[in-house]
Amino acid sequence: MKRRRDVPHVNLRIERWHRRLVYGVVLLLTGSGIAWLLAHYFMRRFGEFGETIHPLEPLSMKLHGAAAMAMLFIAGSVMNSHIRRALRAGRNLMQGWLLLVSLVLLTLSGYGLWYLTSEESRIVWSMTHWIIGLGFPALLVWHIVHGKHLRQLASQHMT
Repeated sequence: MKRRRDVPHVNLRIERWHRRLVYGVVLLLTGSGIAWLLAHYFMRRFGEFGETIHPLEPLSMKLHGAAAMAMLFIAGSVMNSHIRRALRAGRNLMQGWLLLVSLVLLTLSGYGLWYLTSEESRIVWSMTHWIIGLGFPALLVWHIVHGKHLRQLASQHMT
Protein backbone atom coordinates (compact mmCIF):
# COMPACT_ATOMS: atom_id res chain seq x y z
CA MET A 1 0.00 0.00 0.00
CA LYS A 2 1.48 3.35 -1.00
CA ARG A 3 1.59 6.23 1.41
CA ARG A 4 -0.06 9.41 0.17
CA ARG A 5 2.61 11.82 -1.12
CA ASP A 6 0.98 14.97 0.23
CA VAL A 7 1.11 13.70 3.83
CA PRO A 8 4.44 13.81 5.67
CA HIS A 9 5.62 10.65 7.43
CA VAL A 10 3.82 10.26 10.75
CA ASN A 11 5.00 7.98 13.53
CA LEU A 12 1.96 5.86 14.42
CA ARG A 13 3.65 3.70 17.00
CA ILE A 14 1.98 3.81 20.39
CA GLU A 15 4.24 4.44 23.37
CA ARG A 16 5.48 1.34 25.23
CA TRP A 17 3.41 1.92 28.40
CA HIS A 18 0.31 2.51 26.28
CA ARG A 19 0.89 -0.64 24.21
CA ARG A 20 1.41 -2.70 27.36
CA LEU A 21 -1.81 -1.33 28.80
CA VAL A 22 -3.73 -2.21 25.62
CA TYR A 23 -2.21 -5.71 25.51
CA GLY A 24 -2.85 -6.29 29.21
CA VAL A 25 -6.50 -5.25 29.05
CA VAL A 26 -7.11 -7.27 25.86
CA LEU A 27 -5.49 -10.27 27.57
CA LEU A 28 -7.65 -9.79 30.68
CA LEU A 29 -10.80 -9.37 28.59
CA THR A 30 -10.05 -12.43 26.48
CA GLY A 31 -8.96 -14.55 29.44
CA SER A 32 -11.93 -13.64 31.59
CA GLY A 33 -14.31 -14.18 28.65
CA ILE A 34 -12.85 -17.62 27.94
CA ALA A 35 -12.94 -18.45 31.66
CA TRP A 36 -16.63 -17.51 31.75
CA LEU A 37 -17.38 -19.62 28.65
CA LEU A 38 -15.60 -22.62 30.14
CA ALA A 39 -17.24 -22.24 33.55
CA HIS A 40 -20.69 -21.63 32.09
CA TYR A 41 -20.71 -24.40 29.49
CA PHE A 42 -18.30 -27.04 30.78
CA MET A 43 -17.83 -26.70 34.54
CA ARG A 44 -21.38 -26.73 35.90
CA ARG A 45 -21.79 -28.65 39.14
CA PHE A 46 -24.64 -30.81 40.28
CA GLY A 47 -25.72 -30.02 43.79
CA GLU A 48 -28.49 -31.08 46.10
CA PHE A 49 -31.06 -29.04 44.13
CA GLY A 50 -29.79 -29.72 40.61
CA GLU A 51 -27.30 -27.96 38.39
CA THR A 52 -25.46 -24.98 39.95
CA ILE A 53 -23.00 -22.48 38.62
CA HIS A 54 -19.27 -22.93 39.05
CA PRO A 55 -17.62 -20.36 41.38
CA LEU A 56 -15.40 -19.24 38.49
CA GLU A 57 -18.42 -18.02 36.53
CA PRO A 58 -19.35 -14.94 38.64
CA LEU A 59 -15.69 -14.12 39.32
CA SER A 60 -14.79 -14.18 35.62
CA MET A 61 -17.83 -12.02 34.82
CA LYS A 62 -16.79 -9.42 37.40
CA LEU A 63 -13.26 -9.34 35.96
CA HIS A 64 -14.66 -9.15 32.44
CA GLY A 65 -16.91 -6.21 33.32
CA ALA A 66 -14.05 -4.31 35.00
CA ALA A 67 -11.76 -4.97 32.04
CA ALA A 68 -14.50 -3.85 29.63
CA MET A 69 -14.73 -0.51 31.42
CA ALA A 70 -10.95 -0.18 31.23
CA MET A 71 -11.07 -0.99 27.51
CA LEU A 72 -13.56 1.82 26.88
CA PHE A 73 -11.15 4.24 28.54
CA ILE A 74 -8.18 2.85 26.59
CA ALA A 75 -10.06 2.94 23.29
CA GLY A 76 -10.70 6.63 23.86
CA SER A 77 -7.04 7.30 24.57
CA VAL A 78 -5.99 5.35 21.46
CA MET A 79 -8.47 7.34 19.38
CA ASN A 80 -6.90 10.57 20.50
CA SER A 81 -3.31 9.52 19.90
CA HIS A 82 -3.04 6.68 17.40
CA ILE A 83 -6.23 6.63 15.32
CA ARG A 84 -6.31 10.34 14.56
CA ARG A 85 -2.73 10.22 13.22
CA ALA A 86 -3.37 7.00 11.28
CA LEU A 87 -6.36 8.54 9.52
CA ARG A 88 -4.28 11.55 8.58
CA ALA A 89 -1.45 9.32 7.30
CA GLY A 90 -3.82 6.88 5.56
CA ARG A 91 -1.97 3.80 6.81
CA ASN A 92 -3.20 0.39 8.02
CA LEU A 93 -6.77 1.60 7.80
CA MET A 94 -8.61 -1.61 6.89
CA GLN A 95 -7.38 -3.52 9.96
CA GLY A 96 -7.81 -0.43 12.10
CA TRP A 97 -11.42 0.06 11.01
CA LEU A 98 -12.12 -3.65 11.59
CA LEU A 99 -10.75 -3.32 15.13
CA LEU A 100 -12.83 -0.24 15.78
CA VAL A 101 -16.03 -1.79 14.39
CA SER A 102 -15.35 -4.93 16.46
CA LEU A 103 -14.98 -2.83 19.61
CA VAL A 104 -18.25 -1.05 18.86
CA LEU A 105 -20.04 -4.37 18.26
CA LEU A 106 -18.55 -5.85 21.45
CA THR A 107 -19.67 -2.81 23.42
CA LEU A 108 -23.18 -2.92 21.97
CA SER A 109 -23.57 -6.67 22.40
CA GLY A 110 -22.19 -6.50 25.96
CA TYR A 111 -24.67 -3.74 26.75
CA GLY A 112 -27.41 -5.78 25.09
CA LEU A 113 -26.58 -8.83 27.19
CA TRP A 114 -26.94 -6.84 30.40
CA TYR A 115 -29.83 -4.51 29.61
CA LEU A 116 -31.75 -5.41 26.46
CA THR A 117 -31.90 -9.16 26.16
CA SER A 118 -34.84 -11.44 26.75
CA GLU A 119 -34.68 -15.20 27.19
CA GLU A 120 -35.55 -15.62 23.52
CA SER A 121 -32.84 -13.25 22.23
CA ARG A 122 -30.09 -14.00 24.78
CA ILE A 123 -28.47 -16.69 22.62
CA VAL A 124 -28.12 -14.29 19.66
CA TRP A 125 -26.61 -11.51 21.81
CA SER A 126 -24.35 -13.99 23.56
CA MET A 127 -23.06 -15.74 20.45
CA THR A 128 -22.48 -12.41 18.69
CA HIS A 129 -20.49 -11.20 21.68
CA TRP A 130 -18.32 -14.23 22.21
CA ILE A 131 -17.61 -14.91 18.51
CA ILE A 132 -16.42 -11.33 17.96
CA GLY A 133 -14.63 -11.40 21.32
CA LEU A 134 -12.74 -14.57 20.50
CA GLY A 135 -11.72 -13.14 17.13
CA PHE A 136 -10.64 -9.76 18.47
CA PRO A 137 -7.14 -10.77 19.66
CA ALA A 138 -6.35 -12.29 16.24
CA LEU A 139 -7.56 -9.10 14.57
CA LEU A 140 -5.35 -7.03 16.89
CA VAL A 141 -2.32 -9.20 16.06
CA TRP A 142 -3.08 -8.83 12.34
CA HIS A 143 -3.25 -5.04 12.75
CA ILE A 144 0.07 -4.95 14.62
CA VAL A 145 1.90 -7.27 12.21
CA HIS A 146 0.59 -5.40 9.17
CA GLY A 147 1.55 -2.06 10.75
CA LYS A 148 5.09 -3.30 11.42
CA HIS A 149 5.33 -4.51 7.83
CA LEU A 150 4.21 -1.11 6.52
CA ARG A 151 6.72 0.64 8.81
CA GLN A 152 9.54 -1.58 7.49
CA LEU A 153 8.53 -0.87 3.90
CA ALA A 154 8.45 2.86 4.62
CA SER A 155 11.91 2.80 6.23
CA GLN A 156 13.35 0.86 3.27
CA HIS A 157 11.72 3.26 0.85
CA MET A 158 13.12 6.32 2.65
CA THR A 159 16.74 5.05 2.50
